[in-house]
Amino acid sequence: MLPAVDWAQPWLAPYRASGEAVAQASDASVASALQAIKPPSAPDFVHQDSLPAGQAYEAHIFQTRTVPTRDNLHDFFNGLVWLAFPQTKRRLNELQAAEIARTGIGATRGPLRDALTLFDENGAVLDAPPALWDALVARDWHALFVTRRALWSEARLLVFGHALLEKLIAPRKAATAHVLLPDSACSNALDDAALARRLGPEWLAQKPFVPLPVLGVPGWCAANASAEYYDDPKVFRPRP
Repeated sequence: MLPAVDWAQPWLAPYRASGEAVAQASDASVASALQAIKPPSAPDFVHQDSLPAGQAYEAHIFQTRTVPTRDNLHDFFNGLVWLAFPQTKRRLNELQAAEIARTGIGATRGPLRDALTLFDENGAVLDAPPALWDALVARDWHALFVTRRALWSEARLLVFGHALLEKLIAPRKAATAHVLLPDSACSNALDDAALARRLGPEWLAQKPFVPLPVLGVPGWCAANASAEYYDDPKVFRPRP
């Protein structure tokens, strides 16, 4: 029920083992296949029918410790991120549920829920030398990907957002992640516990992200071996 996934792609490395196991369970629903391999730290995965009509999705997960899951790529990747980063996903859910309890569900989410949703769906985390961070924040794409290209051997980019992972099934040059900026109190470590600790509500409400076209990362697209690849202002846009 799921299209073929090229698990050799570098952005899928953190999810490859679990993803292949779930994808091979061709006679099972996505929820039951995820449930069969989940560690104790992850919530239970249940069919989408378990979400009562009118109940907020994030509030339901928080209250029941179950994740309603549809048989599609979007929820498949959401489940894989839950398996790989259960503490971070739980932290995002806790913050979402607390905001829903405080303000209810309205026409707009508000700044914190906007930021939480943005990171959950389209976020990424970068561990990189300061020179790469300086170029990224300045959106100096030539410095980031051409003159300082060798520094990417010391960097690692984690695609966290499950909607972005879904988009990358058919990679397009314009696919862009919202990369979580460094903060003064925390490192850029990509392990689950460290990432969860970084997610403070006051900081997140400021939307501490910077855009990064992920197919510009060296090794993530064969075409970017040419410097001319980055001469595309529709994708590699200057800083406003």
